[in-house]
Amino acid sequence: MNLRALWGHDVTYSFRRSPVAVGAAMMTVVCIGGALLAPWLAPQNPFDPSALDLNQAFMPPAWVAPAEARYLLGTDDQGRDILSTIMYGARISLGVGVAAVLFALVLGVTLGLLSGYLGGRLDAFIMRVADIQLSFPAILIALLVDGVARVALPADSHGEIAIPVLIFAIGISGWVQYARTVRGSTLVEKNKEYVQAARVIGRSPLAIMLRHVLPNVMGPVLVIGTIHIATAIITEATLSFLGVGVPPTRPSLGTLIRIGNEFLLSGEWWITLFPGIALVTLVLSVNLLGDWLRDALNPRLR
Repeated sequence: MNLRALWGHDVTYSFRRSPVAVGAAMMTVVCIGGALLAPWLAPQNPFDPSALDLNQAFMPPAWVAPAEARYLLGTDDQGRDILSTIMYGARISLGVGVAAVLFALVLGVTLGLLSGYLGGRLDAFIMRVADIQLSFPAILIALLVDGVARVALPADSHGEIAIPVLIFAIGISGWVQYARTVRGSTLVEKNKEYVQAARVIGRSPLAIMLRHVLPNVMGPVLVIGTIHIATAIITEATLSFLGVGVPPTRPSLGTLIRIGNEFLLSGEWWITLFPGIALVTLVLSVNLLGDWLRDALNPRLR
């Protein structure tokens, strides 16, 4: 597809005609760019002990006296620059959120394809497991998985495996919506003529699922995945706020909010306010993009 055809595509046209989608995309690019380029753009490496100065702790933002201009958003209890901690913390929040969504997407799509195409007892078993999981809040399942992992694994390795465990906990709590969506679409697609023709010429069930059915059921999955990224980031922030997420040595936005909350009543409001604003901005922009993508891919709304 050349640039002219891409520019005139229905989805591109819908994006250009939506100021909310354009604004959300710009804000998302700013948030992701700031997180990915943190080692080069951040004024300070907040996780480098040699760069910290306890004498600069609890410095207010640059526009509040007495303050220093180099600390635009102030410093925390360890003298770390708040702007720098937000940029580095957003890297962890985004990384955990995207990785968890990819894990949930792969698992859910795989189980949904198998359930919808093969049917029978496998379909019944997968859907009953999904129904049971839907009866519990996602955050409760993530807490349960994280707690079991912390008990089962050696205590001295908790810091090293905290992020992989967190990704697994969030991902395993979100695969159901992908599986149910793909199963429903697969039930429709497997009875169409092109699938029957593939069976007649001797294609294996695995090849039919991967080469023919899967591309035609991925539209709704992409929309769910976009919205699920925001949900995964919120879940990670909630777990970190509760103290069961990433370790304090590599704090995410949720950990920064928890740390700042301890000093909120003593007057150091900026320690928790600015990470909270960053989290809300990131989640809101991704959610708005997901809402636009859902409407843009819905043929009934074109």
